[in-house]
Amino acid sequence: MSSSPWLSLLQQHRFIPVIRTSNRLRGLKMAHAVAIGGMQFIEITWNSDGAGELITKLRSELPQCTIGCGTVLNLLQMQQAIDAGVQFIFTPHVEAQMIQTAVNSNIPIVPGALTPTEIVTAWGLGASCVKVFPVQAVGGVNYIKSLQGPLGHIPLIPTGGVTIENAQDFLQAGAIAVGLSSDLFPKHSLDSENWDVITQKAKALQKTLLLTKG
Repeated sequence: MSSSPWLSLLQQHRFIPVIRTSNRLRGLKMAHAVAIGGMQFIEITWNSDGAGELITKLRSELPQCTIGCGTVLNLLQMQQAIDAGVQFIFTPHVEAQMIQTAVNSNIPIVPGALTPTEIVTAWGLGASCVKVFPVQAVGGVNYIKSLQGPLGHIPLIPTGGVTIENAQDFLQAGAIAVGLSSDLFPKHSLDSENWDVITQKAKALQKTLLLTKG
């Protein structure tokens, strides 16, 4: 999978649920809940319980979805994620060797960056997109909007403080996509295993996207 078809798919769907869990079975149910709600991209953080096995299982059980991995910190973790069948990789930082390895493996990679210098550096090294994290700590939607003048050619994916309520604002500000975690997976719903609440949240996001396209 090259980054270009991946970007095209991302521009269609634009929401990435980020699953971080200490319970592998719960992670599986979280993924199925958002998939039922229409989500096409799913990210499993590498520091989740049994992340590699979870990714492999989701590749089999949700063939309609694009399954990725986040919080990948080094080359060893990256190779393990690739071996598990990951279809895209997010890192919290900019690491030249990791970016090059992903490019050579034909895996879309989205390094985490915050400042304009970091964003431009990541893009110049071959990143497929750049994750802006933690976006809420530096101005949220207004920060993404401010970056569009000089850096509008670089596809940005803000995470960290993105909610169902403000996700659309980030897209309108110029983000190609957004990553959502705690707001999409509220603790009370996870604790009570109320998967329908999560499915309905996913559907609500999909509805806003359809309205925007319309």
